[in-house]
Amino acid sequence: MPHEPLTQADVLLEGFLALDTPEGFRAELIEGEIVVTPPPDGDHEDYIGLILEQVITRARTKMQFSGNKGLKLKSGGRCPRNHVIPDGTFAPTELRLYRGADPWMPCEGVALVVEVTSTKPRADRKDKRHCYARGPIPLYLLVDREESSVTLFSDPEGDDYRQHCTIPFGKRLTLPAPFAFDLETEAFI
Repeated sequence: MPHEPLTQADVLLEGFLALDTPEGFRAELIEGEIVVTPPPDGDHEDYIGLILEQVITRARTKMQFSGNKGLKLKSGGRCPRNHVIPDGTFAPTELRLYRGADPWMPCEGVALVVEVTSTKPRADRKDKRHCYARGPIPLYLLVDREESSVTLFSDPEGDDYRQHCTIPFGKRLTLPAPFAFDLETEAFI
């Protein structure tokens, strides 16, 4: 039985999935580029913890959280599916999306992804935003440490989000349903 020849995208995906990254590092396939990032620093993890605590204690809908969960997302071109690892992923607890999930799971049912900028802020500000919009993941929360701001992207359509709201650290940001509470960012300062 003849085999179809592998495309460049197939070879890239196969090579990406076979990567053996050093402990603590994470590798992502974003728009045809393999991106490897080092372990996060303590401030990065502090922001994630502050968000997690508020969502778990204040969200109208009970949420499950996964840190560094691999998501398979549509790509914008001829490259293979994007394989992105958000800093945080929230999904309604009743869905139990993470139970039995493969290391790289589809994004259906994910309510919110969170990214905190670190060594490659462009990826968080632009590339990943487009990946999440194509998901479509309803909400994307970006904590931009260089800009001292928090941006909530919502209403995904095509390659981007139609709405966004940016606030400086120290202000409150309203998270819509299913969260339905004001995220406090005073502790981000």
